[in-house]
Amino acid sequence: MNTKQKDNNYIMHTYGRYNVALKSGKGCYAFDEDGKKYLDVSSGIGVNSLGYCDDGWVKAVSTQASEIQHMSNYFYCPQASDLAEKLCSLTGLSKVCFANSGAEANECAIKVARKYSFDKYGDERNEIISLNNSFHGRTVTTLSATGQEVFHNYFFPFTAGFRFADADIDSVKSQLSDKTCAVLIECVQGEGGVNILDKSFVQELRKLCDEKDIILITDEVQTGIGRTGKLFCYENYDILPDLVTCAKGLGGGLPIGVCMCAEKLGEVMQPSTHGSTFAANPVVCAGANYVLDVVSDKSFLKDVNEKGEYLKQKLLKLDDVKSVRNLGLMVGIELKDKDAHDIAIKCVENGLLIITAKSLLRMLPPLNISRGELDEAVEILEKTLKEN
Repeated sequence: MNTKQKDNNYIMHTYGRYNVALKSGKGCYAFDEDGKKYLDVSSGIGVNSLGYCDDGWVKAVSTQASEIQHMSNYFYCPQASDLAEKLCSLTGLSKVCFANSGAEANECAIKVARKYSFDKYGDERNEIISLNNSFHGRTVTTLSATGQEVFHNYFFPFTAGFRFADADIDSVKSQLSDKTCAVLIECVQGEGGVNILDKSFVQELRKLCDEKDIILITDEVQTGIGRTGKLFCYENYDILPDLVTCAKGLGGGLPIGVCMCAEKLGEVMQPSTHGSTFAANPVVCAGANYVLDVVSDKSFLKDVNEKGEYLKQKLLKLDDVKSVRNLGLMVGIELKDKDAHDIAIKCVENGLLIITAKSLLRMLPPLNISRGELDEAVEILEKTLKEN
């Protein structure tokens, strides 16, 4: 019985998989069980920020795994403390809480925002406004916070206390009440279609939240850790949120989530208000420390921006491409008259691993991808579009 047969027989069918069983990878390339080579511009949905098996990352996690692989959170973890210090120093935020995924990081942010408001205003001030077309995770609560009706099914009852607005300040104001404790946004809505929020809207939102003592949360699960040409996407908007969540690219391939808070929220959570068995795992944190050291370099981030613009211009020259939305190397490709999902499947057959976001093709390549590899990706995409 081969890998695909075992998968079909023994794993719940929660994923629509491509017809590929990957076995190994190096840099921007992956190899399947038959030895076929693929150029990967999906990065495991933005996780492999430095590609497959970066030498420095492998050394960091291997060395740590040989020393101590896990400890409970009853004990201090040097790797976690180092990572927390770096994140706070780089962002100007005050404290962090570690988790294992983006959904868990968002759960923590929701709890922090609600407890801040509970402590200060009482238990009735607990509603959170999020945006239409948003995506914040697959737990029941983060699905409840997701502004896409397609996800609001099957798993009733959903967590109460969420309202939805368009990415427009008047729409947000229309949802405000004396029960509002927070607003939750993605500066670029990845799963929602690579929708880039308007800078003036985000700045107006920051001002509104300041005036009302409402917590502003930015979900940077997909946009964080250099993906948009800044260490965090909110930097493109010249604001500082009250809570920032990140995950995906920080671990470099291992599961991690982080909820970071501003100084006024630093003492909101106390022992027993939140926790996780596996959060702040030393092996994961060792990898994340390495990734952060590489990605936070200003010249590295400048290169991400330049490669994003380079890729955009190459894509816009293709006959079948209608438009390109991007910040850095977070890229959405709108096709003129072809189905993005069909094209993505055909690209895989031609040796290019690419994903979709609603009706768009989506590229989230490793941040250290070369221009030559970007050229190769565009060539395979062009070939696929012409064939189909």
